[in-house]
Amino acid sequence: MKATLWHNPKCGTSRKVMAILEERDGVELTVVEYLKNPPTAAKLEQLYKDAGITPAKGLRLRGTDAEERGLPDADAQTVIDAMVADPILINRPLVETDKGVAICRPQDEVLKLL
Repeated sequence: MKATLWHNPKCGTSRKVMAILEERDGVELTVVEYLKNPPTAAKLEQLYKDAGITPAKGLRLRGTDAEERGLPDADAQTVIDAMVADPILINRPLVETDKGVAICRPQDEVLKLL
């Protein structure tokens, strides 16, 4: 099974999810450090659609200025545009497999995608 992890190495939960994926037999893992290589707007839209959530639900509030910028109440395109411009606003870790997409908080959420 192929899995893509949208990863921030400074995030403990993201590191734990990566360890789960690396330890799992049969998982072909691609790790994308999204702060260095941010996803495109189209990719973010696809990820959130596949996860069944709105971009606002994928917004990282803690440690960002998202609330001050009014992003939790903004329209989807405004949120996506902000995330592309400032990828720290993307909540992590996002994992994509053939079974779907999820923000894996807590880290055991990744097991539902395997």
